[in-house]
Amino acid sequence: MNWYPLLGLLAFAYAGLVIYLAATKKPAAIWNMGKIQAFIKVLGEKGTVTFFYIWGALFAALGIWLFTL
Repeated sequence: MNWYPLLGLLAFAYAGLVIYLAATKKPAAIWNMGKIQAFIKVLGEKGTVTFFYIWGALFAALGIWLFTL
């Protein structure tokens, strides 16, 4: 069995989740986690959202790459 398409699909799902969290800033329980609050403290609110968009885009690119293998 070829595992790369499955990993690509998981990467797409993770990218979608990260971008959804960045766009809506919900649920509040996730945004109040210590790690996210540390990101907000260091990067600021807009910087954290931008970081999440970039992180989601990188995982979407990883998913595309895994589908082409």
